[in-house]
Amino acid sequence: MTAMPPTQQRWDQLYDAAARERWVAEPAKRVEAPERTPFERDRARVVHSAALRRLAAKTQVVGPQSDDFVRNRLTHSLEVAQVGRDVAHVLGCHPDVVETAALAHDLGHPPFGHNGERVLDDLAQACGGFEGNAQTLRLLTRLEAKSADAQGRSIGLNLTRATLDACTKYPWTRGEAPAPVGYHSDGSARQGRKFGVYDDDLPVFAWLRAGVPPRRRCVEAQVMDFADDVAYSVHDVEDGVVAGRIDLGWLESAQERAAVAATVREWYLPDVDTDEVEEAYAALRSIGSWPERPYDGSRPALAALKNLTSDVIGRFCGSVQAATRAAYGAAPLVRHHAELVVPRATAVEVGLLKGVAAHYVMRADDRLRLMERERELLAELVDALAAEPETRLAPAFAADLARADDDAARLRVVIDQVASLTDGSALTWHAQVVGRRS
Repeated sequence: MTAMPPTQQRWDQLYDAAARERWVAEPAKRVEAPERTPFERDRARVVHSAALRRLAAKTQVVGPQSDDFVRNRLTHSLEVAQVGRDVAHVLGCHPDVVETAALAHDLGHPPFGHNGERVLDDLAQACGGFEGNAQTLRLLTRLEAKSADAQGRSIGLNLTRATLDACTKYPWTRGEAPAPVGYHSDGSARQGRKFGVYDDDLPVFAWLRAGVPPRRRCVEAQVMDFADDVAYSVHDVEDGVVAGRIDLGWLESAQERAAVAATVREWYLPDVDTDEVEEAYAALRSIGSWPERPYDGSRPALAALKNLTSDVIGRFCGSVQAATRAAYGAAPLVRHHAELVVPRATAVEVGLLKGVAAHYVMRADDRLRLMERERELLAELVDALAAEPETRLAPAFAADLARADDDAARLRVVIDQVASLTDGSALTWHAQVVGRRS
């Protein structure tokens, strides 16, 4: 069952005035198209943000400078937005809310992805740690330059409550977070706790979560999270094939499948058994576009790979859409009134593809050596900036430093500065700051 798109009047009923409210009220614009909705304005603000542009130079799995074809964080976010919008359309939640959350979901990633996140979390213990999702909320509500309150303090993009809630993948603090298990999608071990808000951002978090049961995610956030899972599970394999690191024909070997299954258990699904993995492989292998010969870089081979990508994404999304509709019927599913239903078989198929990329790409020796150097570089850069922040921070962060009232707040500003850098600018800053020091 597919929900019909609601009219604007119906959207206003499904997303009431509280859902459309902004942290700081804004006067009506002098020139504003009457048909432009609050959620469309939210999307436009993220699209035009500097933080989104920076994602073009941040690592996904294969480094963004390594090949013109492979993905970076920006192209990944655009693909998550497209998958999320398609799922939202069928389930009846607002596609602009889901799309904006998808575009924003990686804004808080520091240089070198989860590998960089791990370093910054270690170095930021005195100010509450570092977490990419909490950093996303901080960017959207504080660091990104767009709006200010009556006292002139930056309030970030000043998005609506519904959109900010959809961006909140982990709606709890660091102290409430579960212990980490497994690995991130880029191969770095989950060492830090996953949480969605730093303590000094709790006021806006309390506002956006008003009236919501603790830890409960809205449907839009669940769709965004599922779309993220689907996009990187499929596209990381696609990038690995194009880069020559993965040949799907290898999975014809029972020994290779067993090795991949072990990685799936270790990294993503600790309770999965061998039979489930075998069934997942058989199901994916039965897709008509599954390749019958090695990828050779030709246009026909690339077209076949893109067809497979499309078919697998359609399979995953269709499964979840059907299961969720079966549970809730045809009514629009919005905010905190439903849970996304992901069938076990679909979760295992997604996990298998993630395991393929993890086994053949993330565990490669050359990648592990590079990740070690990235961690050293970021640690050295934070140390150098923290030693002389008054003279080394960019103007916007220097102004934050001047308002910091203790050592923890000053450290947070340094962490904010480093987290804002791209992979390339982190290398440049390191050469300038650390090189000058030595």
